[in-house]
Amino acid sequence: MYNRLVVVAILLFVIVSFSFAYFHEYEKYKLEYTQSYSVVSITKSYNEISKVFTGNWQKFGQKFTILQKKYFKIVYLLLLFGIPVIFLLHYLIIGPKEFSHEGDKILVFNVFNRLVHWITAASFTILIISGLVIIFGSFFGGGSFVRIMRYFHAPAALVFVPFAILMFLMWVKDMIIAPGDITWFIKFGGYLSKKTDNIMPVGKFNPGQKSWFWLATLGGMVMGFTGYYIFSFDTNVDNLRLFVIIHNILGMAMVAMFFVHLYMAIFAIKGSLKSMITGYKHEDEIRVLHCKYYKKITGKECSR
Repeated sequence: MYNRLVVVAILLFVIVSFSFAYFHEYEKYKLEYTQSYSVVSITKSYNEISKVFTGNWQKFGQKFTILQKKYFKIVYLLLLFGIPVIFLLHYLIIGPKEFSHEGDKILVFNVFNRLVHWITAASFTILIISGLVIIFGSFFGGGSFVRIMRYFHAPAALVFVPFAILMFLMWVKDMIIAPGDITWFIKFGGYLSKKTDNIMPVGKFNPGQKSWFWLATLGGMVMGFTGYYIFSFDTNVDNLRLFVIIHNILGMAMVAMFFVHLYMAIFAIKGSLKSMITGYKHEDEIRVLHCKYYKKITGKECSR
């Protein structure tokens, strides 16, 4: 499996690298032939783009300007610093869920599941990092570094969107909202307790994972749609402003859930990440964390 992951990483690198060159040439062409601005320098070009967005307040002009200039960056900063602090407190006060990893190993994710997941995850991570650099471009001094991130952002989206569709088709049946999911959210699934006995029974995926699935797949497709027009400028200014607003709001939700997913997979549940590498989970972990799924595949009760 590790060899497959290496192949996936190399394939993703090749796709993004070739796309990088393509988008570099495309942007130069676009800047040259867009009426509002010309290719003189990257800084001047972006200043001209900003004037196009905020110059004439039409339907979404005022909302766009207020959100873009004031609130979006503040919210992103709160997410970037606030969520890690919350998780740090959770880790220090409550601690991770640990299992003895006794009993049989059960195959939960086949090769296709893992392949789709890791390609989607890798491209999504590139999108998150490059997107945040673009948002806080002035902090990084603009210039080549921010421009490079722009060139990685677009091709990573070309990889992410089709695999997000594959992921949607692959797991949609397991992600349907089930009775008890709302109660799970109200009680935070039992993860605010140090005892594993308080973990609420769920199926193959818990409601938190389901939420992440719907946001990453359907939300990701919307991000791809709006991102295309933001990059290409192939629509009117009012639509562009609306698409930027939608893109940013969804982006905030993506960043928040991305941190949640990382924390749960790497820190909150010891050994969780390994299951998406090997495909196997130990019986005792499934029995506690995914009781309904355990009953379904083994016919046994979830004694704890």
